Amino acid sequence: MRMDRATETFVAHRNLLFTVAYEMLGSAADAEDVLQETWLKWAGVDLGTVRDQRAYLVQITTRQALTRLRTLRRRKEAYIGPWLPEPLLTAPDVAEDVELADSVSMAMLLVLETLTPTERAVFVLREVFELDYEEIAGAVGKTPAAVRQIAHRARGHVAARRPRGVVSAAETRGALAAFQRAVETGDMQDLFDLLAPDVVFLGDGGGVVQAVLSPVVGADRVARLLAVGLSRLAAAASLQPAQVNGYPALIVRFGGEIDTVLAMRIDDGLVTGLYAVRNPEKLSHMDHETALRR
Repeated sequence: MRMDRATETFVAHRNLLFTVAYEMLGSAADAEDVLQETWLKWAGVDLGTVRDQRAYLVQITTRQALTRLRTLRRRKEAYIGPWLPEPLLTAPDVAEDVELADSVSMAMLLVLETLTPTERAVFVLREVFELDYEEIAGAVGKTPAAVRQIAHRARGHVAARRPRGVVSAAETRGALAAFQRAVETGDMQDLFDLLAPDVVFLGDGGGVVQAVLSPVVGADRVARLLAVGLSRLAAAASLQPAQVNGYPALIVRFGGEIDTVLAMRIDDGLVTGLYAVRNPEKLSHMDHETALRR
């Protein structure tokens, strides 16, 4: 059966809309809910009045995501332990788009968490999806002049906190290979040599499974934590390299089941961030590739 025009347009832009919602929320489950809400709004629109259907759909998605983002902020305040974004198994073409991969990386999503909801929306729409200020104004309920100011402020905020340069996939793969060798051989020296003095380890168990309940900071403390964890991994785990959020990562399995997704942030050749997602509710999108688009 042939799709009607509204459905055809929505399907054509679905991956783009999911990416917008995910970058704003850091949650695939919530992004999917936003897409359902977007579709319900879109289905009632008179298409004859819409000049730019892509921009209009992005505006609807942004408004729905902003509403949900404010709810999520309250939910995160009651979250047990550190909150990490929901990891996505991504296709190779995401990694090939350097700007897209950077924008959905664990490190960048954590930086975006430090913005206000409106700043995050403006930054994502302007810097990642290159919408003009008038289009963004319609999405966030501000004047174009106000949006321009918000974009400038958000850009400076992100620049001060983002990784200090575009990290190559090869660098990340090298660090992950060192981690995998440490697990398989018990020789952790190569791994420890990669830790920056101010490295931060974050573990997200969501209060459902065991994980560190506060950030572990500093090479010595992280090294001690890893030494304990690696002895557990060596006993029964299998490690599988994968593309997660546009960058190489490791999937840790016990008995064939995904136990942990481990991602890294690298600055100047050293590991500055280790992110271990263990909350089972956040691992459901790791059994299939998620298509992301700009």
